[in-house]
Amino acid sequence: MNNHSGMNSTEKKAALTLSSVFALRMLGLFMLLPVFSIAGQQLQGYTPALIGFAIGAYGLTQAIFQIPFGWLSDRFGRKPVILVGLLLFAIGSVVAALSDHIYGVIVGRLLQGCGAIASAIMALAADLSRDEQRTKIMASIGMSIGAAFALAMILGPTLTQWLGLSGIFLGISGLAIVAMAVIYFLTPNPQNQFVQRDAIASRGQFVDILKNAQLMRLNIGIFILHFLLTSFFVVFPIRLSQLNVDLAQHSWVYLATMVGAVIVMLPMIIFAEKNRRHAQVMLLGVCLIALVQLFFGLFQFSLVVVALAMVVYFAGFNLLEALLPSMISRIAPLSGKGTALGVYSTSQFAGAFLGGPIAGIIMQYNGMDGVYILGSVMALIWAVLLLGLKNPSAVTAYTLTMPSVSADSFPSLVEEIKAIEGVSEAVALPEAGAVYLKVDKKTLDPRSLEKYSKQ
Repeated sequence: MNNHSGMNSTEKKAALTLSSVFALRMLGLFMLLPVFSIAGQQLQGYTPALIGFAIGAYGLTQAIFQIPFGWLSDRFGRKPVILVGLLLFAIGSVVAALSDHIYGVIVGRLLQGCGAIASAIMALAADLSRDEQRTKIMASIGMSIGAAFALAMILGPTLTQWLGLSGIFLGISGLAIVAMAVIYFLTPNPQNQFVQRDAIASRGQFVDILKNAQLMRLNIGIFILHFLLTSFFVVFPIRLSQLNVDLAQHSWVYLATMVGAVIVMLPMIIFAEKNRRHAQVMLLGVCLIALVQLFFGLFQFSLVVVALAMVVYFAGFNLLEALLPSMISRIAPLSGKGTALGVYSTSQFAGAFLGGPIAGIIMQYNGMDGVYILGSVMALIWAVLLLGLKNPSAVTAYTLTMPSVSADSFPSLVEEIKAIEGVSEAVALPEAGAVYLKVDKKTLDPRSLEKYSKQ
């Protein structure tokens, strides 16, 4: 096994460039969250409900096209599909920038979402990496998304004050063009492309994934988490403005709360990983979010108290955003990991879509407090579902690379490997010359797999 070797130059370049593409794309999207409910009031045809729909519209087309774009990348190649997706994203941004009516911005947001390239990027990362190094590349992509979110919360209000909403949309288009250049000129070309079971959804596995109660708890969880995030930002920027905080000064509030949230969050993640108490720590994060939403809905606070509450809110959000995909990867069967992640991503974007318009409608007819109360109720429902979530077993993913083994030999090899003590799951991928494993490090003797890795 080569699981302890470092990344080669191609893998390092793939990690850097693909993380950059994700970060550039998500930075533009996230910058709109803390500003749109205020800046969008200058658009013709403005209503709170339409503002909410415009915020969430991106999630609708993302949810629809996320899995199909992965399938298209299998047929037409990763890079062409990613470039088309980024082009659609850029075009949608320009359409929104040139629109002075809320409906035009909604059309632009829908076009932005049509470029659903996440699964294609993940598959390209898999094509460019050895299986034993893939986790590192996926982790770098995940960290880039988290960094983009934090940076966007800080930059969005200040840049909107300087450039206006149309300027932000043009800037987002520019970021998409830069991302296209990174993909075309800097990202390595894969020597071989396989059907990546850990990145692309399989058409025949949806029923099995949907029947898995543990996975569905996580899918419902990511749906609610992004419903809460989108609905929260329909109303929270207005709350800050009511506290006499100018839009440009919102950046300082988000900076302080983000730093505080990271300080609060890190010990909880370390505790969860060290003690394998993921379900319990996730339950704590959901309860923190529910508490903040409830208090915002029932009481009016000073800016200092609001900022402290936001530290708690973002600590809970970032904690859950980090633990949920980790749980999906650990619980999903090896042969259905790509399908599990596809359903997970679709659930995420569906939540982001519905959170916007539902929050906008509630705010239009019942005020901001109703949005917060709804959020607290949904978080409490999620908390009840988490009571049935089991902590993941203490297994680790390994890959045995066996390029010289013939395809006909894999079935018998897999049966041999499954019989080894400590191997809980084994799936052959003959076209890649590999076998995916889940193993228990405490009971597995690493020497028992050495003879297979040399074949």
